[in-house]
Amino acid sequence: MATAAASPDRQRADTSRRPPERADTAAWLAVAAGTLGALMATLDISIVNSSLPTIQGEIGASGTEGTWIATAYLVAEIVIIPMAAWLERLLGLRTFLLIAAALFTAFSVLCGVSTTLTMMIVGRVGQGFTGGAMIPTAQTIIAQRLPRRQQPVGIAMFGVTAIMGPVIGPLIGGWLTENVSWHYAFFLNVPICAILVTLLLLGLKHERVRLDLLGEADWVGIAGLALGLGGLTVFLEEGQREQWFSSELIRYMFAVMVVGFGLLFWGQATARRPIIKLKLLLDRQFGSVALMGVVLGIVLYGTSYVIPQFLSLIAGYNALQSGKVVLLSGIPSLILMAMVPILLRRVDIRIAVGGGLCIMGASALMDANLTLASDGADFTVSQLLRGVGQILGMLFLSQAVVRSVPPEDAGDASGLFNAVRNLGGSLALAGISIIQDQRSWFHSRRIEETLNANSQRVQDYVAGLGAGTGGDAAALRLIGRQVQGQALVMTFNDIFWIMGMGTMLVLPLVLFLRPLPKDAAPAAMH
Repeated sequence: MATAAASPDRQRADTSRRPPERADTAAWLAVAAGTLGALMATLDISIVNSSLPTIQGEIGASGTEGTWIATAYLVAEIVIIPMAAWLERLLGLRTFLLIAAALFTAFSVLCGVSTTLTMMIVGRVGQGFTGGAMIPTAQTIIAQRLPRRQQPVGIAMFGVTAIMGPVIGPLIGGWLTENVSWHYAFFLNVPICAILVTLLLLGLKHERVRLDLLGEADWVGIAGLALGLGGLTVFLEEGQREQWFSSELIRYMFAVMVVGFGLLFWGQATARRPIIKLKLLLDRQFGSVALMGVVLGIVLYGTSYVIPQFLSLIAGYNALQSGKVVLLSGIPSLILMAMVPILLRRVDIRIAVGGGLCIMGASALMDANLTLASDGADFTVSQLLRGVGQILGMLFLSQAVVRSVPPEDAGDASGLFNAVRNLGGSLALAGISIIQDQRSWFHSRRIEETLNANSQRVQDYVAGLGAGTGGDAAALRLIGRQVQGQALVMTFNDIFWIMGMGTMLVLPLVLFLRPLPKDAAPAAMH
């Protein structure tokens, strides 16, 4: 989530064409288009999570390589979201969204026909670039086309899609995987984009292209952001498998990362309007909000990825069953969305964010005691709590973003908050890949060390298994699978424990937050 604020240039341009007292049909069609685009973009973040084991099997990707399918989308979003306001001014809102929708459709089709991991990653990067552009522009449409007294309706529409998109994604993807094919989790975007294009043509007017703005772009910063984040992602994702700096690929990616972030900081110092205004992080309140956003991104995206993986590998759930478990967290979020105005007026931001962090941390720690017998029912309470924590934490943090910076920096703060939240998700997926490799090996070795071949109990156990499975060799293979299963469960427990404790560690940052103005209207969220 993040607050949306129109840029100063956009605000000046709109002074002479303020929205009427009541929005007309075209305005609501524009809002519907923005909301639908945001729903599609947020839906595709997680639509592959429950069907990921099936996709990995068909395109020949390992479990750890499969994290690329989710990570590629998030990293691309981080790069495009801060650029959305500039691209909107350059191309005009309708042209920009039409191009984004058309390319999103094309990349979705590429994902749907993918037969290799490389094809899938290229498609997911393209989806992230184009889908990420539709999220902040949806907030811009609400601010521009609706009068102030009707904006809460638009904000509520957008809030529901922003929250429910990632939650219902695994359920929709799971249903399509089990009843049709996983390919249609991507082909589904084709008819949705057709409706979106129609709404855009009806609801938004054409604006002229301003090619003069090409010279204003922070091209050094844009290149640095893409290279830095791309290099960092490959470095983290592949480092464990490639034995870190013993690999030429990892050394090369580390160099790309250093050069990229160097260019990004150069752009900060030299550009008239940097792609991301990093100096905002030096503000005590905004810096605290950004760090909490990173941690919440880790928990949100991390749990929505790990839970379907556990249910598939340990409990034997199919994609649809896993999607139903993930959906549970959306129930309290959807209910609480109706109470947003009351919560913002009545609840102190420090209490709300602190409570949200505590609840999300506790829900992760509740999932750190899984066993081989655990199934979806064991996630019910933690998922419901996670939904409450998500709405409290993200709702109030999104309001704190623009309140913590001067009005002229609100748009930059919004883009930066979106970026760091997605960065948290990207780090979570990369970290999960590393932990799965390291800790599953570690736990397997520790369990094997306890199985002394000369132990009478071990010999009796092997003999008993062999009598029912066809000999000692079959018994040893069965024991090996049991050891691997136990090690994997312990690894998942480690992942949930790390996410829970990490959330608790940032709790003191809520003390840096300042109360929201009592008469302030809620800002749009993502």
